[in-house]
Amino acid sequence: MIPPDSTSCRDRIRARLAAARLYVCVDLARGLPGLLDFAEAAFSGGVDILQVRDKAAEARAEVEALRALRGIADRHGALLAANDRADVAVLAGVDVLHLGQGDLTTPDARALVGSDIAIGRSTRTEAQMREAHDDPGIDYFCTGPVWATPTKPGRAAVGLELPRAAAAYAAERNSDKPWFAIGGVDALRVPELRSAGARRIVVVRAVTEAADPEAAARELAGVMDAF
Repeated sequence: MIPPDSTSCRDRIRARLAAARLYVCVDLARGLPGLLDFAEAAFSGGVDILQVRDKAAEARAEVEALRALRGIADRHGALLAANDRADVAVLAGVDVLHLGQGDLTTPDARALVGSDIAIGRSTRTEAQMREAHDDPGIDYFCTGPVWATPTKPGRAAVGLELPRAAAAYAAERNSDKPWFAIGGVDALRVPELRSAGARRIVVVRAVTEAADPEAAARELAGVMDAF
């Protein structure tokens, strides 16, 4: 578990976040043994951050899964993330808490998780992107869904315009705050994202549904590193 109020811990997490390029979200459908096998393969393939995201799961199951994943993530020098729930993040001792637009405000999340855990925020509009970028309590943000995806049913794709806007805003502010493009991303679409200014990606199906998750992650990491 992350030690509280540790400057070195905070710095370690932010340094790993800054260097991250490939972020994967996974649910609990494959069961705990399957999840651990998947995580081992994904991290071996080059995944920098693994988030457990399962809207149907009970909090106890999420905590159990994240605690079991902790040692694997540490062994690979990777980050572990919880979705939406600050209580799960604290109890499981993760590195990252990711929040949607309707989740806790940044001050409320910080009040629960403290200063060490990194906080991310999903954004779907340019206004949301700018707000997340300028929020000193937010350590990174995501832009999307860039393309339509069944993992976000009913949510319209934002296209490449939002990643372009995020890249332009960061350049205007001379900012290095990390941000990720998300939504329908696979290896074939990475060049478009890179052309739009994205340097980091979040994927789900491209790795979780791959016959060989390690190979799929390695391909994605390789494409990201090729530019």
